[in-house]
Amino acid sequence: MGDTLAIEVAGLGVDFRRNRRGRRSLKDLFGGAKRRSQPGRFWALREVSFDVRPGEAIGVVGRNGQGKSTLLKLVAGVLIPDEGSVTVHGGVAPLIEITGGFVGDLTVRENVRLTAGLHGMTKAEIARRFDDIIGFAELADFVDMPYKHLSSGMKVRLAFAVVSQLEEPILLVDEVLAVGDKAFREKCYRRIDELLAEGRTLFFVSHNEKDLRRFCTRGLYLDKGRLVMDAAIDEVLARYNAEYGTAR
Repeated sequence: MGDTLAIEVAGLGVDFRRNRRGRRSLKDLFGGAKRRSQPGRFWALREVSFDVRPGEAIGVVGRNGQGKSTLLKLVAGVLIPDEGSVTVHGGVAPLIEITGGFVGDLTVRENVRLTAGLHGMTKAEIARRFDDIIGFAELADFVDMPYKHLSSGMKVRLAFAVVSQLEEPILLVDEVLAVGDKAFREKCYRRIDELLAEGRTLFFVSHNEKDLRRFCTRGLYLDKGRLVMDAAIDEVLARYNAEYGTAR
């Protein structure tokens, strides 16, 4: 089975307990909030199952807080499930958080070497691709600046430039690209087109319906932490729009 699949997700669940991963609010403590049937427990995802074939481009759809980013973090291995399993066949190139994998006190140059190296690039490969990475990120004048001093847009450019150079077969893209300017976003999208043409597998989280239709052929619709629909992206967006208005 693993020979023909890129990702296998079975009975996936993530249980966020306030006493373990967060704090209870004042409303919870003093009764202003509606009480849950299981106080102190919140399932970010529950009973989620699906398989992904190599080369598929999947859009993850849902309102804010429904488990989309949590799902990508589970696929990336950033989170460990409380129930079920995620099996990934092949490496993952994650663009799921602006600051993910980068160290604030290190320079841009040092961060490129560190992050690319952690993803398996050799020193020779990093040296060969360094100018392309910096050129794509448009940061030639900032290579010796500490990462923490970059603007949010610069951080997105650097993250995408590094991640898109990785040879990993699976690309995870959360909504961080929304921070970049329009011209750079289009450059990133052209690069995603190139990666898809190479046969990469794409997980794409976005509220932008145009982008979802541009890249994705299949959609996963998450609502209240449950996978309520797994179908062609047009069908998923039609249902989502019928229930909530628009993908935005």
